[in-house]
Amino acid sequence: MHLVVFSHAPILKIKDQFNSYAPYVKEMNLWFENATNVTIVCPTQSSEPLLAAPFKNQDLNVLSIPTLHFKSKKLLLSIIRLPLIFFYVFKQMKKADHIHMRCPGNVGLIASIVQVFFPKKKKSAKYAGNWDPNSKQPLSYNIQQWLLKNTFLTKNMSTLVYGKWEGQTQNITPFFTASYSEKEKTEKRPSFSNPIRLLFVGTLTANKSPFYAIHCIEKLLEKNISIYLDIYGDGEQRIKLENYIKSNKLDANITLHGNCDSNVIANAYQSSHFIVLPSQSEGWPKVVAEAMWWGCIPLATPVSCVPWMLDHGKRGALLTMNLDKDSDSLKDLIEDKERCLVMSKKAQQWSQKYTTDGFEQAIKKLLE
Repeated sequence: MHLVVFSHAPILKIKDQFNSYAPYVKEMNLWFENATNVTIVCPTQSSEPLLAAPFKNQDLNVLSIPTLHFKSKKLLLSIIRLPLIFFYVFKQMKKADHIHMRCPGNVGLIASIVQVFFPKKKKSAKYAGNWDPNSKQPLSYNIQQWLLKNTFLTKNMSTLVYGKWEGQTQNITPFFTASYSEKEKTEKRPSFSNPIRLLFVGTLTANKSPFYAIHCIEKLLEKNISIYLDIYGDGEQRIKLENYIKSNKLDANITLHGNCDSNVIANAYQSSHFIVLPSQSEGWPKVVAEAMWWGCIPLATPVSCVPWMLDHGKRGALLTMNLDKDSDSLKDLIEDKERCLVMSKKAQQWSQKYTTDGFEQAIKKLLE
């Protein structure tokens, strides 16, 4: 089977090997195992640092297309390039046995338009963003969602979305992302004894709101709660965070660890009581699902499929982004050990339904 993938995720040649964003590589390795030939249509340059990893299968045909920028000074150049990119996408779809699109993104937008001309080809699309029909989305995202769920224009399509949403068409399939296998299942959970350890894992950007996590710690310290915050990740706000922690004498209670590998992060989940994700937008918040696997209780904003993941507050706490309310709620939760133990168990039981074994079988079924 010839699998053709259309993605905005850049593939870079590093030491004669094809590399891309590590979590993307981990998932695509499973897709490639079910194909005899693989072609990837994507950019091959990145203007930002990439947490890169090599693909397991290096026998890939990578077709390079320019990166498109519709919100910058390169707008005119991107428009000029569009006809050529549409031609490349059409040509590769014509050769494919199975068309797989990674959305949302500029390449996904083009692919979702061109796939209309191939109604008999088997297709799948992984929509890694927020599928919530009531959420505010960029116009290009709205167009992709409309096309992917349109059963008149889009035939033979399985659109994989995070969470379960009412009123969806037959094209839409609730899906998930898994990090751990059946063999890694455990019943070990935190005891919720003092001191309480809070965890933040993610990019240090405004969208992820790491400062909100720090302000929560400050509020809880004012309430005489013995608590520590470990921050894992890097990004544009790191220096500001470091300066704030130092100037407010929070060094004894907050530690910035930077980017760390998956084994270090897994150990952090196991030694923490809560993970905080005050994010403004998400698709499938992988760190929340991973933390729940170890019984670490999530404190997250109700974006995308998060309310469904947390069972609307039964498997974790939904943040209001009102600092006083959230810190008071967290204080009450910390002081109710029995409630914490019940919530931790529910979180773990839910997360451990989603394993890499099941993920692999679900992908295989899609490609059969």
